[in-house]
Amino acid sequence: MSRPTVAIAAIVFDAEDRVLVIQRGKPPGEGLWTVPGGHLERGETLSAGVAREVAEETGLVVEVGPLVEVVERAGDDYHFIILDYLARVTGDSSHGVVAASDATAARFVTAAELAQLPVTDGLVAVIDRARAKNAAWLHPGTYR
Repeated sequence: MSRPTVAIAAIVFDAEDRVLVIQRGKPPGEGLWTVPGGHLERGETLSAGVAREVAEETGLVVEVGPLVEVVERAGDDYHFIILDYLARVTGDSSHGVVAASDATAARFVTAAELAQLPVTDGLVAVIDRARAKNAAWLHPGTYR
């Protein structure tokens, strides 16, 4: 097995507190739902990588916020260190979410809808932690 790969991901909530998820179109986790993300490219900053991955997989333009969590995923033929960041849509989203790149579907879902989807291991817990951090990021000083 080669060295671990640095990957980045975005946890994006909309005004209704729904979270942006994509359905993976490639292994590992093909067919599972997760947040937009992928490999960090050589010479790319973390925030630039997060923004690029969201744009590539969903067509949305985002502002990247604070780090939520570092997740490690490993299998027989892969080993990823994933940095999950909060992000919020800043560009024109009137066209809606459009699945692209290696995503076969993309959409915003409620917590109840997410609970019904086949998701990557540990995703719901990470999103729950991100939801609390998101409130503090959007409204500094009002949440503890």
